Amino acid sequence: MRSLMIQGTSSGAGKTTLVAALCRIFSDKGYSVAPFKSQNMSNFAYIAPDFEISQAQAVQAIGARCSIMPELNPILLKPIGDYTSVVYLNGQRYKKMHATQYYKFVNREGIRIASMSLKILQKNHDLVILEGAGSPAEINLQKFDIANMRMAQKAKASVLLVSDIDRGGSFASLVGTMALVEKRYQKFVKGFVFNKFRGDPGVLKPGLQKLRRITKIPVVGTIPLIPINLPDEDSLNASPHNVSWTKNASPSNVPWTKKTISKIDGELDKLAAVVKSSVDIRAIERMLR
Repeated sequence: MRSLMIQGTSSGAGKTTLVAALCRIFSDKGYSVAPFKSQNMSNFAYIAPDFEISQAQAVQAIGARCSIMPELNPILLKPIGDYTSVVYLNGQRYKKMHATQYYKFVNREGIRIASMSLKILQKNHDLVILEGAGSPAEINLQKFDIANMRMAQKAKASVLLVSDIDRGGSFASLVGTMALVEKRYQKFVKGFVFNKFRGDPGVLKPGLQKLRRITKIPVVGTIPLIPINLPDEDSLNASPHNVSWTKNASPSNVPWTKKTISKIDGELDKLAAVVKSSVDIRAIERMLR
């Protein structure tokens, strides 16, 4: 039973695509892999005849070459406005909840439901690669957060913290995140990843050295900014005009045909090749022992 978790310094840092790439890389290495995200807020869903989960976890499952099933995303929140979401549990519509209701629910039932799904995946796979949500350093919401460090603790997972360097401020966001994460959880973070880098990675060297001195945590990879033709996780970063299979459909309603899945599969191979050449996979594999 091995687990790895990808968390980010912000939304849009690249957690979803990094999980998808790592699922493919470790599947290629012979592992039985499954992705997992305890809680996802998105109107972009994979809709099967008998269940519904976030389409991001469906894409990651294609990367992992595992079955697409409710356990991959046990809690899906579909926002409908006015701080209210339609809540799906284990792939089934549950009910509408206001944020204040959900915060009460999450620590009573949400964490239990998510933990049960995680245990099933860990039992049936060599490796589960978890994805966090937003940032683990949202200190105003930490007591309601069941998608980041609490899940890492339950999974006994090493955590890689990824930051979008194209936005700027990555060094500060990594140091700041580690400063704000509760001390009992800091030990889970075993490496940093810079994502969406433009130019010569050599210019980062002085910063990487200083970052290591400050945090005692190594940088295990710098991933270049590349075009990715995969379905979006949610509307925050949606760009349907760049996604060839959504020309006649909304990005929230990807047609999950054999042709679409084959196209996603090919894109995942390209993404995995870039990540494999940019990240120290051996170092990550050592974290799994």
